[in-house]
Amino acid sequence: MVKKNVIIIGAAGRDFHNFNTYFRNNRDYNVVAFTAAQIPDIDGRKYPKELAGRLYPGGIPIFAEENLPELIRKYKVDDCIFSYSDITYQKVMSVSAIVNAAGANFVLLGPSDTMVKSEKPVIAVGAVRTGCGKSQTSRKVIEILMSKGLKVVAVRHPMPYGNLTAQKVQRFAVVKDLEKHKCTIEEMEEYEHHLVRGNVIYAGVDYEAILRKAEKDPAGCDVIVWDGGNNDFPFFKPDMMITITDPHRAGHELKYYPGEVNLRLADVVIINKIDTAAPEAIQVVRESIAKVNPKAVVIDGASPIKVDNPSVIKGKKVLVVEDGPTLTHGEMKIGAGVIAARKFGAAGLVDPRPYIIGKLNDTFRIYPDIGTLLPAMGYGKQQLKDLESTINKTKCDSVIIATPIDLNRIINIKKPSTRVYYDLQEIGDPNLSQLLVEFIRRHKLAGKKR
Repeated sequence: MVKKNVIIIGAAGRDFHNFNTYFRNNRDYNVVAFTAAQIPDIDGRKYPKELAGRLYPGGIPIFAEENLPELIRKYKVDDCIFSYSDITYQKVMSVSAIVNAAGANFVLLGPSDTMVKSEKPVIAVGAVRTGCGKSQTSRKVIEILMSKGLKVVAVRHPMPYGNLTAQKVQRFAVVKDLEKHKCTIEEMEEYEHHLVRGNVIYAGVDYEAILRKAEKDPAGCDVIVWDGGNNDFPFFKPDMMITITDPHRAGHELKYYPGEVNLRLADVVIINKIDTAAPEAIQVVRESIAKVNPKAVVIDGASPIKVDNPSVIKGKKVLVVEDGPTLTHGEMKIGAGVIAARKFGAAGLVDPRPYIIGKLNDTFRIYPDIGTLLPAMGYGKQQLKDLESTINKTKCDSVIIATPIDLNRIINIKKPSTRVYYDLQEIGDPNLSQLLVEFIRRHKLAGKKR
């Protein structure tokens, strides 16, 4: 039988997982390359032989997605596997057109071929877009489970931007582990809130290996919580699927891949941010849920915010720094920082674009609609340096830090600043506590000796 030549189109996450679960030991296929998008400085590297397995002793090269037509012709590619998230249906099919025009098949792998089954109960938290509120929901789920005396291990969707071999399986138990594993801002934003609450979190590249380690974590494991990334569907088969929606981007739940997959898979759908969204937008989301998943339990949720020091905002011209991915491919226009500026009486938002330094220029070139907000981009040392320089150069009175971590810990901000905090607040019934009590009962988790 002649092997099919394959290119996996990705962004250093789902692409590697699809390879590991479906292609790595599959002798019917020959993966000739990965292509990369969304994440800077990924192309030009290799998926290493240590992870690629015995069929790929030389590893697998990674190229920029813009070279896709030439790569299809050069390697006589049969199938291209689309493997990244938070993409409009228009963009997905535009890539399909490029692939088909170059002569190859366009393929989307689904849950049956890519989800790994755990021996422990799994609760998965996903979303219809990045920036909906997955992290705060994961925190809430874990806090409830831990309050019932359960040992919870979180596993985060991948963000492997460094040495892929070293990142095969990563365990984080204390904040110092972030430095040990040389984490980027994006990684710290997702891991740190777990660590300060006292639960272990795993991440990395090889998610079957990660799952097996997590199940036997030395601190104990009763439940796995899949903490999703972007709007990707889970890598593990969930026993409960929770999907977050965002009425600030009403309608997106049916327009972005694979967010609609999460909406259709959901056992529980949370309509988040209803405290700051327009009633008509909330109704659009309710109608979308009723259309594609009427059996899901719907929870109304808010994201009330607080800040360290409101006086840093009141009457001041402020620079708002928000989570990077949420502003870039997440296309968010109103984040926690903007809401804080309005709530606490800022005199106005300062446009950072005249002061942008270095690699941040590339971010605004690729995503020109970011507007008067500054994404906290920190995929490498140079981006961190450029972020620091841009903040300090910007002519503002103060800085609102609306990222999930304190930027002052990793860069030197020379202006007055205050952090924004936000947690999930459920409104009325049903709520997560009620649903998780039933989950615990169904999986016979209550009453274990500690």
